[in-house]
Amino acid sequence: MNIVDLLNKRVAGASEKPAVIFQDKNISFKELRDSSFKLASALSKLGIKKGDKVAIYLPSWPEYIVSYLAIWSLGGVSVPLDFMLTEDELATCMSHAEVKAVILKHKANIPLDKLKKDVPTLDNIISCREKIDNALSFEEIIAKEPAEAPNARINDSDYAIIFYTSGTTGKPKGVLINYLQLGAPPKSMEFFVNSDMAAKDTALCALPFSHLGGLIYIQNLISFGYTLVLMERFIPVEFLKNIQAHKVNFFWIVPSMYYALLQLKEFETFDLSSLRWIVTFGASSSPDALRRFHQYCPDAHLLNGWGMTETNAPTVVLPMGAKKIESVGRPAPWVEVKIFDDSGKEVPVGSAGEVVVKSWVVTDGYFKDPGLTMETLKNGWFHTGDLGKFDAEGFLYIVGRKKEMIKVGGEIVFEPEVESVLHKNPDIAEAAVIGVPDKLRGEVPKAFVVLKEGKNIAEDDLRYFLRQHLAHFKVPHYFEFRSELPKNRIGKVDKEKLRLTG
Repeated sequence: MNIVDLLNKRVAGASEKPAVIFQDKNISFKELRDSSFKLASALSKLGIKKGDKVAIYLPSWPEYIVSYLAIWSLGGVSVPLDFMLTEDELATCMSHAEVKAVILKHKANIPLDKLKKDVPTLDNIISCREKIDNALSFEEIIAKEPAEAPNARINDSDYAIIFYTSGTTGKPKGVLINYLQLGAPPKSMEFFVNSDMAAKDTALCALPFSHLGGLIYIQNLISFGYTLVLMERFIPVEFLKNIQAHKVNFFWIVPSMYYALLQLKEFETFDLSSLRWIVTFGASSSPDALRRFHQYCPDAHLLNGWGMTETNAPTVVLPMGAKKIESVGRPAPWVEVKIFDDSGKEVPVGSAGEVVVKSWVVTDGYFKDPGLTMETLKNGWFHTGDLGKFDAEGFLYIVGRKKEMIKVGGEIVFEPEVESVLHKNPDIAEAAVIGVPDKLRGEVPKAFVVLKEGKNIAEDDLRYFLRQHLAHFKVPHYFEFRSELPKNRIGKVDKEKLRLTG
């Protein structure tokens, strides 16, 4: 993906068209391009060159987009970091990535002098929207520079991103993405939505840019030239207000966000008629919730999809018009997806096993971790850790993660299957299931349940409800009712926290 060419193309086509709408302020494609080129020039003068790593530690602001585009214009490597990371996590990831600069919003509990000490390669700290000691001003360094395109020679195989995934609290796990793979999500989205994405459209983003789901909005923004309505964080009622006010045409969110939207008392009062298609990623455990949402935008295509940071999602998406919402769909033509057993052999259609992927879109591996790379990439196949199965028509179904498989006295229980049934109960707003130790059976399911406002249900009644849909060994042995479930930054239920506390 050639960022400079794409930005120039967008400006040549419609320079004053809004690229980003943030808090009711419009940023044109020309402003976006010029700011990106100016920041690239400033970074270059600070010594940043092709292959150097620059971290981004910001909320979902327009400056995040500018930072990505500036780094890529130079042929650098962006290191997007979740804005919820603590001081220790931030320093660990930055040190592991060997970053030379960081663009950040300062937090009072993160002393910058200590950050520099903990990250030996860190030469420059650039502060957004606030002038602070020991840091350069984002606004000031841009103001001094010309809006001239960098002249970097970038190869497809050069790395563009190191994405730190769930390994941030322990050993860092940095997924490598190259410049060729930057173009994978737009290519996939164009294929899956039958080219139903164009400059005339408006998209809505409420996912953080430090995660692939948020990044895809940026890649599509410069590839297709649509207008992006940007939310700093997901607030359910504001999300619906934005759809209505800006006549949003599409968005993609994770399942827990749908649950939050459906719980709003005023949900039915919003006009969602502008939506043409909506997507959920994250192997939804509640197709029923998606169908309920779809009742209020019946003309929109309802899509389910699957993919990972390592496979440059979307990898598999339900085709337009398909009714199998329980499935995540079929892979793109340039992606091979198979189901392997524990011995590495392909299983028959209908049988469950580990989902493996082979394609040019798959990561080369993990930064400075050859052991993990060899463990997950075997004979060209990336082993995802997700469990799935294909039906006779080639549709993929995700049944859970390997670590979401509970062995109850020799019987296998998949946590998402139990969660799906729990979500069918009209009194339940949200639910999650984990395995907990049991002296007799080894482990048994435990359910964490959030009830809808004003609702009440006895454990015995809930068990009776579940027995109508599940084999007896799949019914949770324990229930814990909570006011809310812990979520990670992208809005998914944080099961690791549940396992620690449950």
